[in-house]
Amino acid sequence: MDGWVGAWTGGRAAVHIGNVADFNAQFFAPGMDAAQRARRLRQAHHYACLAVGYSPEPAVLVLPVEVDRAWIDWLARELAWGPVEVHDGLAVDRTLAEALAARPALAARIVDCGHPVVSWGRTAAQGEGPELAAVHRYESKAAAHALFAELAPDHPGITVPQQERVDGRRRAARRLTLRAARGRTTVLKSPHGVGGYGTVVVEPADLFAAGGGGALLRRLVGSEVLPPDGELLLEEFVDPGPSARLRDLTYDAVIGPDGTVHPVGAGVMEVAGTHYQGVTVGPGVVPRAAEETARRFTLAVGERLAAEGYRGWYDIDFVTDRQRRLAPTETNLRLTGPSVAFMLRERLDRVRGPGHLVRTVDALPLGARLAPEALHEHLDRLRPRCARLGVVLLPLIPTTGHAPEPAVGLALAGPDAEALDAAQALVEAAGHALTGMFEALR
Repeated sequence: MDGWVGAWTGGRAAVHIGNVADFNAQFFAPGMDAAQRARRLRQAHHYACLAVGYSPEPAVLVLPVEVDRAWIDWLARELAWGPVEVHDGLAVDRTLAEALAARPALAARIVDCGHPVVSWGRTAAQGEGPELAAVHRYESKAAAHALFAELAPDHPGITVPQQERVDGRRRAARRLTLRAARGRTTVLKSPHGVGGYGTVVVEPADLFAAGGGGALLRRLVGSEVLPPDGELLLEEFVDPGPSARLRDLTYDAVIGPDGTVHPVGAGVMEVAGTHYQGVTVGPGVVPRAAEETARRFTLAVGERLAAEGYRGWYDIDFVTDRQRRLAPTETNLRLTGPSVAFMLRERLDRVRGPGHLVRTVDALPLGARLAPEALHEHLDRLRPRCARLGVVLLPLIPTTGHAPEPAVGLALAGPDAEALDAAQALVEAAGHALTGMFEALR
């Protein structure tokens, strides 16, 4: 099979390993305490439910959290999967690799089942070597920035924001304060971070309201936005201007086993502040000129990654400026939320016909905490209502419905953006309406 699907799994059903926490743990700050580490592992374990979409079709699903089998059956019906073998509830406050090490029979089953194995990202548990070295190097926002700056002169339509590397919190505070005094907004980053952790936009008013750069940094560390120690990056804020519909873009690609780079596609991300919320992918979502600019640059980055030994999925995230130029902000040498949208689109186009747009919403708020059975019933009532809009409803993260801030992750697939907008408004309103469950108790 040609193209990215062939390069990823050879077009075969695959074993999906939900090792989000394992990947993230490689980049935890040395000063992170045990309680924060446990919280971040648990959060990542919930996000690992996206493992249902690590390829267009799972054969075996390995998850750290316990899930309801009815969820898998729902997806299997909609996506025409064959039988899916599920191993769940394997890890709570430890990594999935640690859990599998304690279950050698399951680990052997994964190796010997005859299916390709895909995971969120490369870790030492999968072996050392040039691929892992490339991950550790270019997951750094400083190293990625240096690569972007090197490649950008050959790519019209690409602009690279200025970045300053600062050692020590006192110097960072002074530099932030100086930039704020000049009226500059700064994107403050730690070299490593995922999902918005380690990145914050600092406007001058925010800094002065906090009492200066030092006080602001202490507050950001205390609220676990930034790690307590280590290098910080001060990056130029890219102003999108008055029209920010295409503010945050991503372009995904796959480097095959032979080092060939295969384009996957572009998407428009939904980002709140610096926190990724979801993405929309499909025909016409990104204007052709912007998509082509992103494609050329992403493939050029991929050629460099391949030369350094990386194999697998990667993407480049971009923001747009007032001139509609694309500014690359980071590279992810792993799967991401948008990757899952591309997998779903590929599968839907294959089994239902071409032309799907897919939108993922990672954390749609619920107005009440719901047990798994109640959440399933709530979504099942919405399924036919979405279908009348021409939209397929696909639950993706069903394990946070009973969290202190209850939410559900899902995907919507339909013929156009208008249908997706209508379906999203529908499910959002229904989620909010759950607050009415408790009206009679007041």
